[in-house]
Amino acid sequence: MLTPEERLEEVLAILDDLEDMSSTAPVIVEGIRDVAAVKRLGIERNVISLGQGHSIFEFCERLSRSWKKAVVLTDWDRKGGRLARALKDGLEANGVKVIDDLRTKLVILTKKEIKDIESLPTYVQRLRLAAQKQRV
Repeated sequence: MLTPEERLEEVLAILDDLEDMSSTAPVIVEGIRDVAAVKRLGIERNVISLGQGHSIFEFCERLSRSWKKAVVLTDWDRKGGRLARALKDGLEANGVKVIDDLRTKLVILTKKEIKDIESLPTYVQRLRLAAQKQRV
């Protein structure tokens, strides 16, 4: 089992990867609160909310006109899992390479503690506090 400091390091590494990837690929999240959460974590570029009133098919088709790859970062509840699969299928059908391993890593690291993107900034803050206490 990972210590809070080790878990924090891994989560921050994933967030760094997301920031790097966001320069060449959109980061797709479910809603506007998820966009705000991701931006609070330092990922400012190309964060796109799925909740724009379009069907998954339309969303994927429109996105494929501008991008060759995309990062899927949906929640890890049942609905988020279904959306991730639907996005992957729709984007790949339109020739877009889907990057979903970062979502998978976050799911594994945060399992049973949080279940959505919106909770991620608070989770990182808790890990920082726990890591500080561990060092003292």
